[in-house]
Formats: sequence, structure tokens, C-alpha cells
Amino acid sequence: MPYFYGLVMSIFLCVANIKLQCKPPRSYFVDLPHQKVLDLNATIANRVLNLEESATLASARKSREMREQGIDVVSLSLGEPDFDTPDFIKEAAKKAIDDNFSHYPPVNGFLELREAISNKFKRDNNLDYTPSQITVSTGAKQCIANVVMALINEGDEVLLPAPYWVSYKQIAQLAGAKITEVKTSVEENYKLSAAALDASLTQETKLIIFSSPSNPTGSTYSQKELEEWAKVLEKYPNTYILADEIYELISFEGTPCSLGSFPSLKDRVITVNGLSKGFAMTGYRLGYMGLPNALVGACNKLQGQFTSGANAVTQQAAITAVNANPSVVDDMKAVFKERRAKMLSIIQNLQGFKCNQPEGAFYLFPDISELLNATDKINTDIELCDFLLEKYHLAMVPGTAFGLPQHIRISYAASNETLDKAMERLTAAVKELLA
Repeated sequence: MPYFYGLVMSIFLCVANIKLQCKPPRSYFVDLPHQKVLDLNATIANRVLNLEESATLASARKSREMREQGIDVVSLSLGEPDFDTPDFIKEAAKKAIDDNFSHYPPVNGFLELREAISNKFKRDNNLDYTPSQITVSTGAKQCIANVVMALINEGDEVLLPAPYWVSYKQIAQLAGAKITEVKTSVEENYKLSAAALDASLTQETKLIIFSSPSNPTGSTYSQKELEEWAKVLEKYPNTYILADEIYELISFEGTPCSLGSFPSLKDRVITVNGLSKGFAMTGYRLGYMGLPNALVGACNKLQGQFTSGANAVTQQAAITAVNANPSVVDDMKAVFKERRAKMLSIIQNLQGFKCNQPEGAFYLFPDISELLNATDKINTDIELCDFLLEKYHLAMVPGTAFGLPQHIRISYAASNETLDKAMERLTAAVKELLA
């Protein structure tokens, strides 16, 4: 019997010891009365904890939450056309459903769509990408993420002319990049000169990311300016360039030039485009890109592991959109151009605001440094946007999110009634700050 009791006691102690060893580390818990609760900050991966929420989406979220509380919020924060998708594209989507496009598509996109995109690039942009060099993704943002993740190793340098779209920096940081930001100003029309580009590049620069027409400024590089860029980039043969052309069809001063059309850069330029802005198809989620041969397989491999092919029905609608003459959206572009003039007439006359005249997209990006210097009520662009939202129920995005503090981004992708109301509130807010 003593042996039996000794055996039971040994088993009990062993089990207790195992349980103690399996208990999660003490730092993973926060003491609360009578219980232990998991500390998520100690559990979530650092790469996510270090990732910032999109400033534009955060502003939209705050506006939505305030509206749910019954507050009349006017939001000029999101970059989304306030138009509906053209009917001929919607009909193509409906037909795709009836034709049972409900199965897995190829990872890189249906061949018919890639052929249409290849033809579009040649027709509209003087770009030579074969269908095998085209990848179709779930939005242009995924295209950009695919490229960055395929190219960038820990510590590789990525050059970002500032201001830049908010996600460029976050995606590059997620890949472990060393970020070099080169700031521009309203006096330069927020464009990086060839001389400044040359001064910023090194033989170690792995990737440049820029947009034209630009988000957040609407500024657009001319053919001459990109020719000068090309001459500089010829001296840096190890540098790839990602040209984001998602706002191509919302261009008020002719057709934007594509950097990839210069023969000396053909094998190093990734051209990203999509349907969201030009065809008012943000919810369809389809982007596409033309890639140098060296990157095609890597980007397709990544996409195959994350999302596989883009929505099959959307792809069929996209064939119709891409094959269409770009003039089918001229009416929408004309409305945006009228709104640009309307908004500029107000913003350029607001005390403390300096604003360029953008050549494309649907944003204004005024410099507010004079306003900040003239008031003691706020100190930064972030504080201004908080003040506008909390007191005047007006949502805009601080320039800090785009890499250029002392600015704000104003989207005029909204009805004239909404824009009028927004400008009344902004004018009143500036008057209060300067009183």
C-alpha cells in the first residue's frame, strides 16, 4: 500500500509540474480582479503592431462612427469617385454571372483580359508588355504589395518622393525596407526634379515608387520631366521604378506620359493601373500591372499564396472596360475639372493657404504652414484635422500621413452640395483660428 500511495503521489506531482511548465509566460497576461486576460499587444506580431492604419480609411471610419451617433459629418477624406460604374460595364458583369464565371480564375488573370490590357498599354501609353508580362490583382494596392514583397529584402533602400500615397511607405516598411523620403513643395508643384532625383539616388537604391497623376497632390509629370528622369535613371542600372498610373483617366491637361515608354528603362519599370478611379469601380477590386520579365514569376508566386486570382466576374467586366475607348469617361472627367476650378477659387483665397493647380486626379493639397504660424490655437496639420472634425464636423486628411506635414488633403470627389457645405465649414474654421 505505501508503494501504491507513493506511485499516485508521483503521478500527481508530475502532472502538476507539466501544467506549470505549459502555463504561458507571465508577461502575456494582465491582472484583473479574479481573472487573467490575454494581452493582445504581447501576442500580435511586431510587423502588424508597427503597421499604421491607413489615414484615409481611419478618417472615413471616424466620420462613419460620428454619423452613426446622429452627427452631420461632411467628409472630403476618401479618394473614391462619387459616380456609378458605367452601365455597359455593369451589363458585362451581369452577363458573366449568367455565363457561370463562378470558378477559380488563373492566378495572373484570364488570358483574354491580359491580352486586352496588353493592347490597352500599347494603344494609350506606348508601353510594350506582352500578355505574359501582365498580372491582374485584387486592386492596384495588391499589385504594389506584390512588387515590393517580391523585390525588397531586409534593409534594401526604397526611395519615396514626398508627398506619397499613404500605403507606399507602410507596404515598404512591412517588407523591411530602408525608406528614403525626398520632400517636395508647393512651389515645385510637388514634383521631384531630375537634379533632386539624381542627388537622392545611390547605387544601392533598389526601388522608387511614385504616382502620376499623384495622390495626394494631383500633380502630373510631363513627358519632358520624365525624359529628364530617364536620363538620370540610366546611371542607376540596379534601381527598379514602380509607376502608379491609377489616375490616368482623370487627367485635365492631356494624356499623362508613362515612364516605361522610354526604351532605356523598359526592363526596370513596373506600370500599375486599375479600374477603381477612371471607371468608378472601387468596389469591384481589380488592379493590373505590366512587369519586367524578371519579376513576373515572383509576383505570381506571391499572389498564388495570398489571394490567387482576382474575382472572376470582375475580370469579365474588366475586359469590357479596358477595351473601351477612354473617351467613355470624359463626362465624369469634365465634372471633376469643374469641381477643381470651384474648389481652387475658394482654397486659394483662404488666408494661410497656398495651393497649386493640379493637372489630374481629384485632390487639392494646400500648404497650411502660414495658417499654423498665424494662430496659437493649433500647432500641426494633425491638430487642424482633429479640430475640423470635432468642432466643425468636417473630415480631411493631414499631410503628415503622406510624408509632408503642414499640409492637408482635400478630396473633391463629392457632390457640389457637399463641397459647398464643406467650404462653408472650412472658411468658418479658418476665421475662428485667425480671430
